Amino acid sequence: MNLFSKQIEKIQSKPKTIFLLDGLGALLTAVLLLFVLSPFDIYFGMPRAILTALSLTAFLFAFYSFFCFTISKPNIRKLLKPIILANSIYCLTTLGLVFFFLDRLTTLGISYFIGEILIIFGLIYIEVKILKTKQQL
Repeated sequence: MNLFSKQIEKIQSKPKTIFLLDGLGALLTAVLLLFVLSPFDIYFGMPRAILTALSLTAFLFAFYSFFCFTISKPNIRKLLKPIILANSIYCLTTLGLVFFFLDRLTTLGISYFIGEILIIFGLIYIEVKILKTKQQL
């Protein structure tokens, strides 16, 4: 069993922690977009207005995830489905923006957004595994 599988099992044993993980990831994304990429947009190539919109979206996702984490006995299945959907839409939207602004994006910008998408898809994978585990119970 590899390290990634062990981490997934650890999260599955305490499924509520996925909300904390998701919230921290969304908060990190929002902060990076607003306070790193936006002021230095010339080095990334994505328009500042787009970065601001993506950042505000990530802040909303973080708020929802942190709220779900604070619920004492959450219905994991009910609360996780919107997160999976929102994360998927965010990734597809970001990918669409990368293609739309491909001629403007720098190598650093493309690398950042592709990396972000891959990380979020990894998180979605874990969330789906947790959802499937909860459906079997």
